[in-house]
Amino acid sequence: MTTTGLLAVVGAHLSGQPLNFQLVDRGAELVETTSTAAAYRLYALVTDPPKPGLVRVPQSGVSIEVEVWRLTAAAFGDFVWQVPRPMTIGQVELADRRLVSGFGVENVALAGAPDISAYGGWRGWLNSK
Repeated sequence: MTTTGLLAVVGAHLSGQPLNFQLVDRGAELVETTSTAAAYRLYALVTDPPKPGLVRVPQSGVSIEVEVWRLTAAAFGDFVWQVPRPMTIGQVELADRRLVSGFGVENVALAGAPDISAYGGWRGWLNSK
């Protein structure tokens, strides 16, 4: 039996985005599109390729669109090994209160990054441009 786990992605790894191949090439399966609990803010980071940073906040949080992907334990480990700073992997709370592994960002990366939470997610922000 192969052990699998779930990973919530919010930006450049979403379907159709430039880093999605990093999931697909590892055999990841898209489980669902959903949203986080209303406890997060999303920022447009100055990175190449452009990507957002998800931050859990103590107040004034909103729900952010995410995709949840299923990976084998080996694929998850290999994927996480390749995640560059300032991105992090930790626990993300979904709207239905489930906790899954997901992307976050080091606070240092937020300096000068615009808060794009009002767009509801990375796609909403990209579509507004």
